[in-house]
Amino acid sequence: MSKTAKEPVSHNVTTYDSSNNKGVQMRTLGLSGLLGVALLATGCSSNEAKTNTAGDQKNIGLLNVSYDVSRDFYKDYNSLFSEDYQKKNPGSKVMVNQSHGGSSKQALSVANGLQADVVTFNQESDMNLLVEKGLVSDKWREALPNKAVPYTSTMVLLVRNGNPKNIKDWSDLARNDIKVVMPNPKTSGTARYAFLGAYGYGLHHFNESPESHVKTDNFIKNMLANVVTYDNGARAATTSFTQRGLGDVLITTENEAHLATKDFAKGQVDIVYPSYSVLINNPVAVVTAVTDKAGKTEAATAYLKGLWDTPAQELMAQMYMRPSNEQILAAHKDTLPAINTFEPVSVLGPWDQIMDTFFVDGARFDQLARVK
Repeated sequence: MSKTAKEPVSHNVTTYDSSNNKGVQMRTLGLSGLLGVALLATGCSSNEAKTNTAGDQKNIGLLNVSYDVSRDFYKDYNSLFSEDYQKKNPGSKVMVNQSHGGSSKQALSVANGLQADVVTFNQESDMNLLVEKGLVSDKWREALPNKAVPYTSTMVLLVRNGNPKNIKDWSDLARNDIKVVMPNPKTSGTARYAFLGAYGYGLHHFNESPESHVKTDNFIKNMLANVVTYDNGARAATTSFTQRGLGDVLITTENEAHLATKDFAKGQVDIVYPSYSVLINNPVAVVTAVTDKAGKTEAATAYLKGLWDTPAQELMAQMYMRPSNEQILAAHKDTLPAINTFEPVSVLGPWDQIMDTFFVDGARFDQLARVK
């Protein structure tokens, strides 16, 4: 049974050119199978099309296929990288395209033919799909520092300004007076972390185990009964909460919550840190099946290795992601406070087991949720 939802995905593809470091919105396309992939591949600018040949190393085009709420970070990182690459490689120029959506939708699109050069996901199971397809090396963890995880995050609760419902922890989300907004775990990696954060809290709070979980299941069932919308991706869920005014609380990533309080919902929302939450690893890899054929593996690898450079790590912290560089993380402790977290694989088993237990059709999420 498939561990990812086979639905069409819309990609916002943005180009960053090292010659001027300005992002140019290109187009949004609906993908439906390989035909949509082909349309996306052929719908690029003529200048980009020239970058996809192995013989032309002066103009290199890279496509980063990523998850929903990473777009703001990569928008700025792409400019940093392109400028640095051109300095180190005079006469060469890199244009970086970025595509964002629900993590599993993105992985499925790459598996179905979307010509990603690099993938930057928020869940290992999405990377495993591409390994199974022969698109990403099974040694992808060893190819980069820190097992190819440049930064981490966690799940927090975003509430209305002043916290009028007095929401303090996961347990409050099961109250009958609370309306919850979250993405759909069938399409969004962030949503799966939202579910697992609440589930792990339940096991911890009720002193239960993955094998004995009656109280936790009852808690989760009550929480999911309060969900008023399951959006396809994390950013769509943020829009539902901040712009459409749905719900009393949004379950979202730490960086997305901070961006909401500082930017598009400033003065309207507050962040609540749960007492116990899930650790989110964000793995990255080169899609060698694509880059080897196009002669772009060196540039693609440099793009990902640059994520561990000090400027990129500092940018992560400034954008409320938790960099792997402990010194930089410690310097931002005011906005990235110490948190009590658990790793999903340590509590619930390998990702394949997690997917089978909770998220494939008919698994525990389906059993507990009242999907609208």
